[in-house]
Amino acid sequence: MDKQEKESSLIYGPNDNVPTGQSVLLGLQHVLAMDVYVPPVIIAGLLAMGMGEKMSLIQATFLAAGIGTILQTKFFMKMPISAGPSFVPIGAIVGVYMAMGAAHGGMATVIGSLAVGALFMIFLGLTGVFQKVINVLVPSIVGGTIITSVGLSLMPAALNDNIFKAPGNINENIVLASITGLVLLTAVFLGLYFPKAKHFFKVGSIILALAAGSITATFMGLFDWSAVAKAPWLTFPRFNVFHYGIHFDLSSILTFVIIYAVITAETTGTWFAMSAVTEEKISPKQWNRGIIGEGISCIVAALVGSTPVTSYSTNAGVISITGIASKKVFLSAGIWFVALGFLGKVSAFLSAIPAPVIGGVFSIICATIMLNGLKVIKGLQTSERDLYVVGMPIILTMAMILIPSTTVKAAPEMIQYILESPVAVAAIACVILNLVMPKRLKNQTD
Repeated sequence: MDKQEKESSLIYGPNDNVPTGQSVLLGLQHVLAMDVYVPPVIIAGLLAMGMGEKMSLIQATFLAAGIGTILQTKFFMKMPISAGPSFVPIGAIVGVYMAMGAAHGGMATVIGSLAVGALFMIFLGLTGVFQKVINVLVPSIVGGTIITSVGLSLMPAALNDNIFKAPGNINENIVLASITGLVLLTAVFLGLYFPKAKHFFKVGSIILALAAGSITATFMGLFDWSAVAKAPWLTFPRFNVFHYGIHFDLSSILTFVIIYAVITAETTGTWFAMSAVTEEKISPKQWNRGIIGEGISCIVAALVGSTPVTSYSTNAGVISITGIASKKVFLSAGIWFVALGFLGKVSAFLSAIPAPVIGGVFSIICATIMLNGLKVIKGLQTSERDLYVVGMPIILTMAMILIPSTTVKAAPEMIQYILESPVAVAAIACVILNLVMPKRLKNQTD
C-alpha cells in the first residue's frame, strides 16, 4: 500500500522526461507562481528609483533567478530547484546604499559586499562544513519543523501583503483572490475526480487559476495594461557592475555575511521541503554542492545588479499541487527567467498581474508546504520531548510574524536581520531545543 501511495503521489518524478512542449508551459507555471518581482519593486520604492531603473532592476532579478535556477538544477544541487530574490537582505541593501553615498557610490558598495559575502557560502560547501552541520544539528524532526515554519511564515505575505493590505478596494481584492483560489481548487478537484483529465486540470491548475484571475481582474478594471503597452519588447539590463562599478567596505561585508547566514537557514528549509515533496533524500554531496551553487548564484546575482537569490519554497508547493517534479520543467523555468531578463514587455505583464491574483494561489501553496512539513513529522516515532521541539519553533514563527516593527527596530542591527526572518528564528530554536531537551531512556516506561 505504501509503495502504491508513493508511486501515485507524483505524476512525473525529478528524473522523468516531460515532453518538451509541456515542460515549457509547466516551467512558465512555476515562474507565474513565484513573486520574484516583489523584492526589486520594494527596493526601487525605498531608493526612490525612476521607472527606467525600476524595470532594469526587475530584469536583473529575472536574469539572476534564471541563472541560479539552471546552476542549481543542472550542475550543483541536481534536484528541482527554482531560485529567486531573497526578502531578507532588503533592509541591509537600503541601509548600506544610503550609508555609503547613495547615488554616489552606494550601489557599488552593495555589489562588492554581496559578492564577497557570497564567498562565505562557497567556503561552507568546499570545506564540507555545511553537510557536517546539517548531519549533526538537523535530523528529520528538525527538518520537518523547519518545513512547517517555512509554510507558516509565508502566510502573511500571501494573505496580508497580497490581499488584505494590497492597493485597491479590500472587498474587490478579496473577491479577486477568492475567484482565483476557487479556480485552482476546482482544477485540482477535477484532476483528482477524472483521472484521465489529470494532465490538463491538476498539472495546469496554477496557470488556469492565474489566467482566470487575470481575466477577472481585467473585467473588474484592476489589471493595468498601460504599463504593458508602454514597455519595449526587447531591452538589456543595465543595473549591473559595469554600470555602477564595485567597491569593498569591511563593515558592509560583515553585515552581509550575517545576512547570508540567515539566508542559508531559510534555504535549508526549502531543500528539506523539496526533498519531502519529491520523495528523494538529499545526499551529503548534494548538501555541499547545493551551498556552493547557492554562493555562486549569489555572486552572479550581485554582478548583474540583483539581490541575493535563494531557493524558493513556493515551488515545493507547486509540485505538491501539480504532481510534477521533473528537473526538465525547472530548467525550462530557468530559461523563462533568463528570457524575461531581456523581454521588457513580458516582464511588465508579469509585474502587472494584480497582487490578489497572486495571493489567491500563493495562500494555497503556503498551506501545502506547511502540511508537507507536518507529514514528515507524522512519519516519525515521537516522544513527549518532541512536542516542545516542534511546538516552540511554531510559536516563535507566529511571534516573529506578529511582533511589532517598532520592537524589531529597537534591537541591535545584526539582531534585526534574524528577527525579520521567522524561519531563521524557528530553525535556531528548533536546533537548540533538540540538543538540550533530554531524550527519554529506552527502559523508561510511561
